[in-house]
Amino acid sequence: MKPSARVGRRNYLEFWALTNLAPLWRLIRLVRPLHAAVNRFLVNRLVMKLPVRPNPLSTKARYTSWESLTDRTFDSRHLPPVPPSTSAPAPAEVAELFRRDGRTMNCPRSTVLFAYFAQWFTDGFLRGDMSIPRDPRKNSSNHEIDLNQLYGLTPAVTAALRTGSGGLLKSQVVNGGEFPPYLCELGRIKDEFAPLNVIRFDDIPFGARDALFACGSDRANLHIGFTMLTTLFLREHNRVARLLAERYPGWDDERLFQTSRNILVVLLIKIVLEEYINHITPTLFRVALDPAVSRKAIWTRTNHMAIEFNLLYRWHSLIPSVLLAGGQERPLGDTMAGNRLLPECGIGPLFEDAASQRAGRIGLFNTDPDLLHVEVMSVAEGRAVELASFNDYRAYCGFPRLKSFAEVSADPRVQRGLAALYPSVDDIDFYTGIFAEDPLPGSLLSPVMQRIITVDAFSQAYANPLLSPQVFGPETFSPTGMEIIGATGSLADVLNRNLPEATRRYQARMTHERS
Repeated sequence: MKPSARVGRRNYLEFWALTNLAPLWRLIRLVRPLHAAVNRFLVNRLVMKLPVRPNPLSTKARYTSWESLTDRTFDSRHLPPVPPSTSAPAPAEVAELFRRDGRTMNCPRSTVLFAYFAQWFTDGFLRGDMSIPRDPRKNSSNHEIDLNQLYGLTPAVTAALRTGSGGLLKSQVVNGGEFPPYLCELGRIKDEFAPLNVIRFDDIPFGARDALFACGSDRANLHIGFTMLTTLFLREHNRVARLLAERYPGWDDERLFQTSRNILVVLLIKIVLEEYINHITPTLFRVALDPAVSRKAIWTRTNHMAIEFNLLYRWHSLIPSVLLAGGQERPLGDTMAGNRLLPECGIGPLFEDAASQRAGRIGLFNTDPDLLHVEVMSVAEGRAVELASFNDYRAYCGFPRLKSFAEVSADPRVQRGLAALYPSVDDIDFYTGIFAEDPLPGSLLSPVMQRIITVDAFSQAYANPLLSPQVFGPETFSPTGMEIIGATGSLADVLNRNLPEATRRYQARMTHERS
């Protein structure tokens, strides 16, 4: 099936224009006022591809109410609930479509560092319910990009992580590098860190607990990639705080901390827009952070994470079964709670290892068996909240409905797998479909996934209060802070100014050098 028929002529024409005409896009990039105008136009056009927030429905009820619009402990939703078919295949059967048999199918463009960043970044706001038993309708998110991976979700956690002097966060020096302090002593959480939580703490062997770091997120010690990124942003916070203390000697601890935090949050948003989003999208135009984008926009309403956005970010297939860390290939399981590797290897070499290895391809038949239980849970969650079918979401996104399994994917294995489980293409679960559907040429993501991510990512980032035109400026960040923000466009920028123990510059790319 031709790509133009699969997404519709108008959608494909726009896609073609953005992925071709290289001389035009180069010219636009060279003329700064023109680039800014095109940047504002394209971001607004992309966000307006779907209805703007607030979504009228949430997982709280089947109808709109004041509570469904304002109670953000329940997820919002893009489409009304549709009861699942009584003949729908069991989630465990569907999850077998995701199983990786043998070697990882590599992504042609992404590095493992992209996979690490995607998990770390989205875990800051896509947080499921943490109660027991778990309620699939609910979340534990604050719905903002606020670097809670570093600062925590509550004032009590933030206070426990601060030194109370110079705006600094608590840290320690190990092998010449700055790291978060250790959370435990003799297997027990230290009194000073009593407000902190660690996911599945009781399952961690007693002898391994003393290697855990004290960080804002309860998932900070879950995987080496998560811990690397939190450590990097800890170093950057303290570097910025020390610089501000030097430039503004009259500032007290509170102002130094809060201004450093403001700067760090915007640095993260800038990296998300200018490196992460530009990596995901195959377009030749490179979007840039510009608070003026949302000055007159009608879509900068209060953030309220959607259940669909949460589910489509389950990119477990990105993670290879064997990871390069510390110059060695290690099974995936050996990098879980792999904190000891950070001081031993240094974060510079670990970032470079991740940037040199290709990530897995996002799609079916490429999830490591150790992560398959999460695919089972994801399918079950979609059913529990009564998500509409994949074809319904295609129509919602402005794409033609598909009429056969062959139109979902050109891969015979995918076609056979879908046909063996679903009576027709109209019965495919949302979660299954977004991973089964073929991406457009040069894309990393399927069309439905690409559209929802683009809309929600841009609208979420630009709804951040720090990007409001009347907030974004030297009064909020200081003149020094504005210089730091202006000089930062990538993870590599942040990494290489925070490696006093390093003897050279390290690579930190989300896009593989041979892509």
